Amino acid sequence: MRYVLLYCTSGKISMRVDEKEFTIHAGEVITITSGQIHSISKTAKAKGVVLEFTLDFFCKDDKDIELIFHNGLFCHFAMNEIIAVDKNIMETQLQNITEELLNKPYQYLISVHSRIELILVTINRAKVARGDEIWKPDALFLKFLEAVRSNFEHNYPLSTFAKMLGTTELKLNELAKLHAGKTAQNIIYGLIASEAKRLLTYENLSVKEVAYKLGFNDPFYFSNFFKKHTRIAPKTYQSNYAL
Repeated sequence: MRYVLLYCTSGKISMRVDEKEFTIHAGEVITITSGQIHSISKTAKAKGVVLEFTLDFFCKDDKDIELIFHNGLFCHFAMNEIIAVDKNIMETQLQNITEELLNKPYQYLISVHSRIELILVTINRAKVARGDEIWKPDALFLKFLEAVRSNFEHNYPLSTFAKMLGTTELKLNELAKLHAGKTAQNIIYGLIASEAKRLLTYENLSVKEVAYKLGFNDPFYFSNFFKKHTRIAPKTYQSNYAL
């Protein structure tokens, strides 16, 4: 699972994330959660940096997981936002990360990890400074999201994820309602629908192939599921958005 951060250094960048249009100006950043559909449409002589990292690389413990999702940075359920940040800190750290990855000095991965931490803290501080409410996620809830994203092909029920995480369905529902305002099962449905959109957009798969890839034995049932949760038929969605 990959997490993406796009920072504009000059000009302006127009992009689409989950069917929503955004314009990022110099000194602004947008974060994109694993599995979200995104593409840059216009650059207007813009320059920027894309930082991409995996959960496995960054998250060494629960504190790292919570930092990724703190204040909704990478856990926003299609509520992406543009954030104006401290240009000096962002550009310095992104340049340092680039140099570390190019030159690979001793313990460079530790250095990169620390610099990503500083970037996330910088973004969080910018959100707090503009008056945003502080949102502190629970590591168990975030592990639940990742467990779902890592097991789409199995189409597991909520009970299986509860056992996998050493908790109960009740606890997952409590956390889901607290952090997302919906049941844990509805979160699973939403993540499956998002993954279906990604496959239909990028992978050049038929509706039947997408259905089987997501653990549906009946493509007709998958089509009904997709339409129920997105209000559009999968074939229509693919014809409108496939790249």
